[in-house]
Amino acid sequence: MRFGLFSILSLVLLLPAAASAQFLGAAGSGAPFTLSVNPQYPAPFSQAVFGVLSDSIDLANATMTVLVNGKKTYQGSVQTTEVALGKAGNIVKVDVTISSNGATYKQTISIQPQDVSLIAEPISSAPVLYPGKPLIPLEGSVRVVALANFKNASGVALAPSTLSYAWTVDGMQIADSSGIGKQAVVVASPLQYRSREVSVAVKSPNGALVGGDSLSFSSQEPVIRIYENDPLLGIRFERVLENQYAIAGAESTLFAAPFSLPITNGAPLLQWFLDGTAVQTGSSITLRPSGSGQGSALLSLVASAGDYTKTSKSLSLSFGAKPKFNFFGL
Repeated sequence: MRFGLFSILSLVLLLPAAASAQFLGAAGSGAPFTLSVNPQYPAPFSQAVFGVLSDSIDLANATMTVLVNGKKTYQGSVQTTEVALGKAGNIVKVDVTISSNGATYKQTISIQPQDVSLIAEPISSAPVLYPGKPLIPLEGSVRVVALANFKNASGVALAPSTLSYAWTVDGMQIADSSGIGKQAVVVASPLQYRSREVSVAVKSPNGALVGGDSLSFSSQEPVIRIYENDPLLGIRFERVLENQYAIAGAESTLFAAPFSLPITNGAPLLQWFLDGTAVQTGSSITLRPSGSGQGSALLSLVASAGDYTKTSKSLSLSFGAKPKFNFFGL
């Protein structure tokens, strides 16, 4: 699935008691064939693909008739068939009849669309008012939220807090995070270069409606960016400082923004170094050149969260250069 995270609409497969397989021929009883539906949770207004499976019927020499909501949509040899679905809450009834060696077998199933979307919310660092979303952090955590929009056949919506949520992480059921109204689960980030799959099954209070969704995500390398904090304009987020920076006045203040470091145990630690010597911690540093003449220095910054998740950035500083004036003295 995607992180892209990534949200996907899902639907529900509804199998009412009256929708069991029926044997209409003269020989025996039971369920001589079954229907498979792909995908398991098709999206609203999408196509559901039906396949026929049987151990007792010679499907290669049989014929099939498909009725959708009472209207014949296919008749011919046995093959996979697409059925168009409607909006969320609308029931689509599918009757499949198989004829073989003079006997007729029938099965009926219904599909009732229900929207279930999973959204990944990384628990990681980002600047205040940052319009985007941080990435999945290494050695961190991710909050996965299920957005369920259940409707009955009349179009009446069910409150998400009344639904039951069953969470699964990498194929293992998470009982502590499952239950009525438990719309979110917090899971550990996967190891580097690996992925983690989270899925949820959602049920209505009476169990008649069942939906689900799943997503897969991977951890990403954190980054840190340095910006100039102008006394008049504020932090210049529109311009990232790269490689070199000239201190033009008596002092300059720089601001560091760590992206996608885990914040489960608090904010990332930011440590500034000047020519290899630790000088300050925190998101900001003010540089004041002393003495006369021109000079240079190496400013480094290390952002860390835990013993293994670290990222760094360096700037080559220059100072003491005489400012250049144009014709207008600016």
